Amino acid sequence: MTVLSRISKVYRTALLLMVGLALGGGWTTYRDFRHGQQARLDFAQHDRRPASQVGGLTTSQYQQLAQLNYQPGSTPVVLVNHGRSILNPKAWRRDHVIYQQLDRAGRASASNTAFLNSRNHANTSLRTTQNFQPAGWHSNSGGNLVYNRGHLIAYSLTGGIDPRTGQFRAGALGDQNNPRNLFTETDFTNEVLQTHYEARVRHAIEQGKHVIYQATPIFRGDEQMARGINLQALSTDGTLNFNVFLYNVEPGVLLNYQSGSSQADSRMRVYIPTYMNEDDSDDRSAGDGNLRVVGHYPTPFADAPRHYYRISQ
Repeated sequence: MTVLSRISKVYRTALLLMVGLALGGGWTTYRDFRHGQQARLDFAQHDRRPASQVGGLTTSQYQQLAQLNYQPGSTPVVLVNHGRSILNPKAWRRDHVIYQQLDRAGRASASNTAFLNSRNHANTSLRTTQNFQPAGWHSNSGGNLVYNRGHLIAYSLTGGIDPRTGQFRAGALGDQNNPRNLFTETDFTNEVLQTHYEARVRHAIEQGKHVIYQATPIFRGDEQMARGINLQALSTDGTLNFNVFLYNVEPGVLLNYQSGSSQADSRMRVYIPTYMNEDDSDDRSAGDGNLRVVGHYPTPFADAPRHYYRISQ
């Protein structure tokens, strides 16, 4: 056999090997896709509600959560329905967000519900400064970071979503300054608690899952500042499933929920669950482009706000 013949044989063998690997990889990809599709169908079949019923927080549950009072030193996270979502997996049809209108008091007090997939993960480096002042808003002062403009549906989960219609629009940035998607939230609840659950949703859609995510600020009566927020999420294959209430509290601060004002109170110590990670946050500007945050909340108990300083624009 000549050298040329041996080289040709090696090339043919390599080519056949490459074709075999490609076919095998294609079959594996197709098999995994079919398996995932079947898993979604099997999970959805357990829910007897029609696809037109999204599910989510009920009126009675809202009223019960509104009456809860945070006890200093306790966990700021409450499981709702034993931590299991009451959303309907059959309701996912396409990616979009259902934004509710502000109530008569100008509050975002109803449930915003997002139907998400991988293309809704927004580039957080493109965030712009927020300037809308939601009900109960007070500007931060004295170097203590108490207030955030909290998103119901996180900026990082609204890539391609038109904030006016809630429909997907190619090229649209994340939802940053939409009055129907903002409420006055403490820095602690936003940056330590809520971001943990938002990160879980982000990780799920990054893995190609379809997720229904619902956020509901909880107000007591006509108060201007929410007592907390209910978050629940469900992937259509059931692998992501949570339902929690997060108290809207700030370590070292006593809040007046009627007006949103605050005052220092050293007795307000807040426990930080061990699974919370402040690094999950996708927002380091606290919703205000000229603030820079200093420090972290100490674990396991936080007893003072973080600090900030202002920079020139």
